[in-house]
Amino acid sequence: MIKIKSRPALIVFCREPIAHQVKTRLIGAITPAAAAALSDAFIRDALAKAVSIRPSRIVIAASAPDGARSKYFQRLAGRFDADLIDQGSGSLGTRMARALEPFSSTGALLIGTDTPSLPTELLASSLEALRQYRVVIAPSLDGGYYAVGVRGPMPPIFTAIRWGTRSVFDSTIKRLKRAGIPYASGPAWYDVDRWADVLLLAAHLRILARTRRRTSVSACPATESVLVRLGVLRHDR
Repeated sequence: MIKIKSRPALIVFCREPIAHQVKTRLIGAITPAAAAALSDAFIRDALAKAVSIRPSRIVIAASAPDGARSKYFQRLAGRFDADLIDQGSGSLGTRMARALEPFSSTGALLIGTDTPSLPTELLASSLEALRQYRVVIAPSLDGGYYAVGVRGPMPPIFTAIRWGTRSVFDSTIKRLKRAGIPYASGPAWYDVDRWADVLLLAAHLRILARTRRRTSVSACPATESVLVRLGVLRHDR
C-alpha cells in the first residue's frame, strides 16, 4: 500500500453554540446557556487538538445562521489559523461529503466535537492512517462515528444512511466492504450527548487528573473549565 507524503487536512465539523439550539438533550439538567457554553468548549478543545497534530490545513465546517459570515466562527478561525467554510444545507451525509470533496487529492479527516476527552494521540493516528488508506473511520460507542477520513473518489457512505441511529457505523462498514474499498478503523471513543455522558466525562477527567503529572496538559481544558463552573467537576486534592 502506497503511503502519501503530504499530510491530510483536518476538518472540524460543528454548529454555532446558540442557546436552545445545541446540546438540547442536556437542557433540564443544565440551563440552555450552560449547554451552549459546554458546546463552545467542545469546539475550542477540538480545534486546539487539531493545531497540535499539525495537519496540512485546519478547516472549520460551520453550521450557523450566518454561515461562514458568523462572527463566532470568524473569531475562532483567526485564533486557530483555520479556513472557514459553510456546511450548507441537506442531510448530515450530504453536508459531510460536501466538506470533504475539495480535499480528494490529499485527503481530509473530518471530526465532530462531541468527544472532548479523546486523546490527541488517537486523533493523530487516524490522520496518519489516511496517508495509507482511502477511508478511515473511528467509531463512537453510541453506534455512530466521531471521525471519518476520505482520500480519492468519494465512497458511497454518505447517502441512504439512517443518521442518528445505532446502526450508522455498521451500515457504513458494510457499504465499504461491498464496494471493495480498503479502510482503516480508528479507536472507539465515547460521545457526550446526554447528561449521563457528562457525568461519565467528569468521572473520567477526575481519574485523568489524579494520574497525570503536574506538568501534563488536560485532554480538554476548555471543557474542564466549564464543568468546574457548573459544579459537575471538582478535582480531588
